[in-house]
Amino acid sequence: MASPIGERAIEDATRYGNAILKFISPNDAGITGSHQCGFYLPKSAWELYSDFGPVKGRFDEAEVQITWPDGRVTDSRVKWYGEKTRSEFRLTRFGRDFPWLGGETVGNLFVLIPMTHTEFRAYVLDTDEDIEDLLTALGVQITDTWGVYEHGVPIAETEDECLERKFREFAAPLTDFPTGEVFSSTIREFLEQCIRRFSEQSADDRLVRMVDSEYKLFQLIERQIVQPDIVRNFRDVNDFIRTAAAIMNRRKSRAGRSLENHVGQILQSAGIAHSVRPSIDGKPDIVIPGEAQYRDNNFPVEKLVVLGVKRTCKDRWRQVLNEGRRVARKHILTTQRGITTSQMREMNEANVTLVVPRALQDEYPPERPITMISVEEFIESVRALERNG
Repeated sequence: MASPIGERAIEDATRYGNAILKFISPNDAGITGSHQCGFYLPKSAWELYSDFGPVKGRFDEAEVQITWPDGRVTDSRVKWYGEKTRSEFRLTRFGRDFPWLGGETVGNLFVLIPMTHTEFRAYVLDTDEDIEDLLTALGVQITDTWGVYEHGVPIAETEDECLERKFREFAAPLTDFPTGEVFSSTIREFLEQCIRRFSEQSADDRLVRMVDSEYKLFQLIERQIVQPDIVRNFRDVNDFIRTAAAIMNRRKSRAGRSLENHVGQILQSAGIAHSVRPSIDGKPDIVIPGEAQYRDNNFPVEKLVVLGVKRTCKDRWRQVLNEGRRVARKHILTTQRGITTSQMREMNEANVTLVVPRALQDEYPPERPITMISVEEFIESVRALERNG
């Protein structure tokens, strides 16, 4: 049975016939280091809550009054950010001591009911029963981050539709490739916005999803930017070869740095101290807990971890053996989809542990003469080293 607040949310939504339903994400709550705190609003439904539409190159805002479940009324703002690479509506400004937008509210259902374009009612539902009762009453099957109940008709956007829309919006104004760091941070922000409770998924699932999604975004941007160059008339064969080589080199560089960026973020979110590309012998990809500890001969070597991050490791795994030579056992994190039993045997003889996302491990031979662990297991093993200090 719904709580009194849940019942009021259902009553108001059905009375006014319009409601925007939004699962609160870390990005909304401002705990991901993104642009700002405030509820993201679906751009495709802007006519429900705004007099101005999503015009590229503009910043617009309007004052609105919102009545909350405890009776408080906030003088808030609906803002459209259309400048540079941004393309989103946000609901912001809730005053001091606002209780419904913080880290503890992530995963709750935000219900915004526009009575007019300047006067709203809002609810935040934090129990499964209230959420399920409201979705059932409105007929909305919301499986990702938001849905819309418009004129008594449920409208929803799937996770994939949300990501595709954000990809198109991000790519549209670009005339050159963003940096690898921008690619990676943008993907994490989009996944937080489009996938409900993405941050609660396992490290293995998050890593695979981030890497795969970034590749899809890169493909979209590559087609947009490179297409004019590949359909032009080439001056000669050398011109064609140079163009093709530039495309291939960009792809290789981005792919390797992408995995490294996302692994670093996974470690950071798990609270694992580390240094990326430290200036120590062999220049490994990652050393845990850091470069300073590696250089400190008094720091216990058994608490050091050298991690190679390799998109493919059929042959390149040997590079890791000469990286961070103070540490005998090396770890290699890879998204390689399978290697041979003989290759695994060689790695094992060289004192290497493979870290492979759990979803990819089924693509390896069943006979595995090597220690293979998941990303979650790797994180737990590092935490065990910390605890045993």
